[in-house]
Amino acid sequence: MKNYELTFLVHPDYEMNLDEVVEKVKKLISTNDGKVTKEVNEGKKRLAYAIKGQEYAVYYYMEVELPATAPAKISSVMNITDEVLRYLLVVTDERRIKMEEKKREYRANRAAAAEKSETQEEE
Repeated sequence: MKNYELTFLVHPDYEMNLDEVVEKVKKLISTNDGKVTKEVNEGKKRLAYAIKGQEYAVYYYMEVELPATAPAKISSVMNITDEVLRYLLVVTDERRIKMEEKKREYRANRAAAAEKSETQEEE
């Protein structure tokens, strides 16, 4: 299983029914033996240029784990989905993931050290 980033633009007419669109995408991922590890609704934004006559879209971002055959299947379905104006599915850079893990570990160690020094000062 590889890590991927999926960003898609939802048609503004589906803004009120965004949960249904997101569930449709999640179901597409799960039927292809993938799983969503992170998701972020980035909100409605103005597009740099009109796509299918629309000036605005709802941006949605997901981090997913997929087997090797899944991206092609997901792309073929996303291409014909009316609710999605555009999408981008790319492989996550493994170096970035490792760097984020190191940052989290460093912050946790600093927080633990700070807490330890506070308890020593109180004594």
